[in-house]
Parts: sequence; structure tokens; C-alpha cells
Amino acid sequence: MSVLVNKNSKVIVQGFTGSEGSFHAQQMIEYGTNVVGGVTPGKGGQTHLDRPVFDTVKEAVEKAQADVSIIFVPPAFAADAIMEAAEAGIKVIVCITEGIPTKDMMIAKSYISTKDCRLIGPNCPGVMTAEACKVGIMPGFIFKKGTIGIVSKSGTLTYEAVDQLTRVGLGQTTAIGIGGDPIIGTNTKEAVELLMNDPETEAIVMIGEIGGSMEADAAHWIKEHGTKPVVGFIAGQTAPKGRRMGHAGAIVGGADDTAAAKMRIMRECGIHVVESPALIGETMLKALGRA
Repeated sequence: MSVLVNKNSKVIVQGFTGSEGSFHAQQMIEYGTNVVGGVTPGKGGQTHLDRPVFDTVKEAVEKAQADVSIIFVPPAFAADAIMEAAEAGIKVIVCITEGIPTKDMMIAKSYISTKDCRLIGPNCPGVMTAEACKVGIMPGFIFKKGTIGIVSKSGTLTYEAVDQLTRVGLGQTTAIGIGGDPIIGTNTKEAVELLMNDPETEAIVMIGEIGGSMEADAAHWIKEHGTKPVVGFIAGQTAPKGRRMGHAGAIVGGADDTAAAKMRIMRECGIHVVESPALIGETMLKALGRA
């Protein structure tokens, strides 16, 4: 079982023939992802990486039955790419692009709210179902099929969490990198809820960072509705107030969005909070009663 993507997902790459799209599409194909083609306007009818190139997402849906899209399109055009995918009927849209203007994302998020789709990102590492489907830029070799789901704002900390789990013998179901921008499609609570409702996910790692209220919102939801152990970590424990650290969404605006405040709330809601990502694996073993 998995959430969002699996071995049967029919994936297209928007920005297929560009350098980034080409490189990561090849990695996805080698992992075993069912990449059915890609979209590059003006190059429809050609083939690339032994897959068909389409002029539009609509054409890819009609001819290749695509239901998942990953976007490697420059920032100025990425919001339009998101809306095009949603309009064409794509169910899961993963946007890797970083640096999309906030105003553009406000328009795109409003537009897709009327469509039957889910957006992951932007500015994210994507979604990965272990040993089944890679839709993003996560390194596949660190993943091992198992029962732990991961939700993370940070790409590199996603990889660290996966590696920590694999090292202690705990594999993964699906890892969801939600992205670090101020405006994203799927938030922490929504991603946690997907994994909480997945029958083959027995526990969850939730990685957040300073800024905003997403982790606190997720923690309160977990306290009320959670049925599985959750191990949590917050990045940015030494960040000074008012300074953005890395992600555009990581800026502390008040007392409640510091790392210390989020960690306190998470603990109060029954989450197993770790001070360092290096402790994720062993803490998960303890939370599952296997240490």
C-alpha cells in the first residue's frame, strides 16, 4: 500500500526535454517509475528517453492516460504548468521548481482548489513510494520498502530520516516532501492524515522547521485523531527571530513559531520529539516498542 503514487501511476514530466527534466526523468525511469511521456510545447511528436513528447498535458492525458505529473519548469512558467496539469485532469501534481513568485502561487492555488487534484510542492523533493515509484529528486538507493511514512518540509532532512530508518532496519511506505515555500499545495497536517489513513503505514516521521503554524496544526490533529506513533523533529533551533533560514517559509514571526515552541506543542500532543535528526531511527524503534 502507498499514498499518492505507486507502481501503477502513469507519470509525465513537464519540462521533459530540458536539462533538469531529462536528468531526473532518467533517474525515475531507472528506479522503475512508470514514466509514460513528457510535455515540452513545440516538440510534440518527438521521442525523448524512448518516451513520447506531447505539446500539452491534455494531449498526454488523452493519449497516454497520464494521472501524475512532475514539473521541472522555470519559475516564471511553473504556476501556469500547475494550472495546466490540473485543468487536464492530472490527479497528483508534483512541482519541484523553486523560486516561483508568491503572487503566481496564490493564483495557482486558488485555481486548483476547484479541481479534483492534489498538489505537492512547489520547492520540494517530491514523493517517493519505496521500491515502487519515484516522482521527484530523492535518491532512491537509500529507500527500503517497509511500514514508516515520512512527511517533511526539508529535502535533505527527508533523506536523513530515510537513511536513519533504513539503518535500523525500518523501511518506508511513502515519503512526502511538502516543500518549504510560504504557499504550497499540501500542508503537513494533510500529508500526515494521508499516511495515518494508510493501512500499511504503522508509524510516521514528521519533520518541520521554524516559521508558520503547520507543525502545530498537525500536532493538534494528531492528538485528536492520531492512531499511530509519530516521531517529530523541528529544524532551526538556533535561528534568530526575524531571519529567514533557507526556505522562504522559514521565518520566525512570533513566539509560537520558534523551534522550541513547536517542539513543546508536539510533545504536549503526544509526539516523540527528537533534538537531532540522528536520533530519528532509534527513537522510532522505541516508539514501536522494538528497541
